[in-house]
Amino acid sequence: MNNPFENAQKQLEKAAKIIDLDKNTLEILKQPKRVLQVAIPVKLDNGKVKVFTGFRSQHNTSRGPAKGGIRFHPNVSEDEVKALSMWMTWKCAAVNVPYGGGKGGVIVNPKELSEKELEQLSRGYIESIRPIIGPYKDIPAPDVYTNPKIMAWMMDEFSKLEGFHSPGVITGKPIEVGGSQGRGFATAQGGFYVLKEAMKKLNKNPKESTVAIQGFGNAGALLAEILTENDYTVVAVSDSRGAIYSTQGINIKKLKEHKINTGAVKDFPNTKNLTNVELLELPVTILVPAALENQITKDNAKDIKAEIILELANGPTTPEADEILNKNNILVIPDILANAGGVAVSYFEWVQNLMNYYWGEQEVLEKLETLMIKAFDSAFKNKEQYNVSMRMATYILAVKRVSSAMKHRGHI
Repeated sequence: MNNPFENAQKQLEKAAKIIDLDKNTLEILKQPKRVLQVAIPVKLDNGKVKVFTGFRSQHNTSRGPAKGGIRFHPNVSEDEVKALSMWMTWKCAAVNVPYGGGKGGVIVNPKELSEKELEQLSRGYIESIRPIIGPYKDIPAPDVYTNPKIMAWMMDEFSKLEGFHSPGVITGKPIEVGGSQGRGFATAQGGFYVLKEAMKKLNKNPKESTVAIQGFGNAGALLAEILTENDYTVVAVSDSRGAIYSTQGINIKKLKEHKINTGAVKDFPNTKNLTNVELLELPVTILVPAALENQITKDNAKDIKAEIILELANGPTTPEADEILNKNNILVIPDILANAGGVAVSYFEWVQNLMNYYWGEQEVLEKLETLMIKAFDSAFKNKEQYNVSMRMATYILAVKRVSSAMKHRGHI
């Protein structure tokens, strides 16, 4: 099994070598600044107490407070949150928002908990990590299997413990309690903006382009809708139970209804059932991994036929696979750029919370588009200047910004 933290370190070392990064800076950046492990007791509905393990990793805070999601998943591990917090450092730097990287998680299958148990767990987690979070220290957000409702509980718990309303401690909240317009679909929308730029660079026409999306969760399903509305043909979609394929294209609105009714995308009328692995190898223009990490590996990378890979998931491609894709001239828009729309609008939400003044959806989307296009263009310039993959080009952009901040602050 690939260790995500080792993957993250390898990617950093590779970028550091290209830009001849100072050895001391590299040593500091290879490890998170702080990792907290907590035990969260929850009284279950049957009267028994179960203790859950949670983590919060803060990788680097030279550019601003730590920022990053909280995931509730059975496979959460210390190495995973350390890797994700490092990727968040690069993601925030790549799109130039003034944050460092953080990430949190609890080892739990939230589907096995009642709403009351889930609320207890959410509040207990915040109580446990409270000493290291806050609007000017570390601002969590939703991630895998967490949502605006959970963020509202968490914000409420922190506010209770602090003794005053503190909406800026958490982003991804419902609009009614300080959330931002556009936050619900920001990751997908940001991915769409960078894809649009990539299509221009490769002289591709959306009307002649087919798309396969691995992962029909929040980001994947929303991107499928946005792409369909913008003349792309989505021919394949998958979720954790399997994949479907139709060369004619898939009606995404009807598929969403099918998934609500049956709990899965498979067996959708006029499509062929496939495995998740088969979906990755389809002859499409654009492949969107929008599920979990380590999906594209050295074993299947050679069989990928897409021309563009838009990484909506975190860490879906291993470093070994990356090299194969690069050799095969596949343009990979890396996760730290492709899915940074979420953290960009989280930043907008935080700014609005601190000002206590809120923007309309149009203003949020205009700001997001400007930010994403600027980030893509800066990374693409690096790609051409250093003759490297788009991932390395984005890493170079981010690592330079972080090391420069460290230098100016006297952290190295």
